[in-house]
Amino acid sequence: MSTDSSRTLEGKVALITGAGQGVGQGIAFALARRGAAIAVAGRTEQKLLDTCKEIEAFGGRAEPVVCDVSVAAQVAPAVERTVELLGGLDILVNNANSSALGSLLEIDVDLLEKAFATGPLAALRLMKACHPHMKAAGGGAIINMVSSAAVRWDTSGYGAYASAKEAMRSLTRTAASEWGVDGIRVNAVAPHALSPGLKWWTENRPEEAAEFVKTIPLGRIGDCEQDIGRAVAFLVGPDAGYLSGATIPLDGGQARWS
Repeated sequence: MSTDSSRTLEGKVALITGAGQGVGQGIAFALARRGAAIAVAGRTEQKLLDTCKEIEAFGGRAEPVVCDVSVAAQVAPAVERTVELLGGLDILVNNANSSALGSLLEIDVDLLEKAFATGPLAALRLMKACHPHMKAAGGGAIINMVSSAAVRWDTSGYGAYASAKEAMRSLTRTAASEWGVDGIRVNAVAPHALSPGLKWWTENRPEEAAEFVKTIPLGRIGDCEQDIGRAVAFLVGPDAGYLSGATIPLDGGQARWS
């Protein structure tokens, strides 16, 4: 039976954290265009409502789910709210995160703790809360957004941030190993995209940012929907049904992953 490539996610429900802006929003748009109903999760309700409105404008379905993923008590209710509003849960994208930049001697440990709270700790809580729903449905797909910071040519100033992202990569591989029997695929994506965070970095560290772009073979930073969202839509869709436990670099060929 042939599959309509434009509606590969028809009937699926996706929970995307940090979806009120940037990469998360781009992923929400891409998945919605392919038929998925989207739980647009994040801290700022107005941003969520604006994203939902844009999705509805092109005929998609979306519901706002207010949640601060760094607060453990808000995670499981966000998952249950998604199921209540949209009737199930097939896809989870752990996109929300907090940066922790600076040298190891200068870094504020509180920033690192926040990076872990919004990163691997939140991702694990969300994955565990989603697992029974995906298992009951016969399978699902999870994407954890990570970073190439740990494989930079020079990790100076990025070690703390990279440690949180590498923890997410480890959780990705382990969940793929343990949950494959339940039909759940888990992959990580390391993007370079024109997100608010990257724009901030470009504005505050312009010389470093300019040098960074020069190291990207394709010569540009990715678009949140066209370059990142569409790739994620493929990864959670049927055509990538045998891919699990991998880290996919969406960075224009910049990083060298071993």
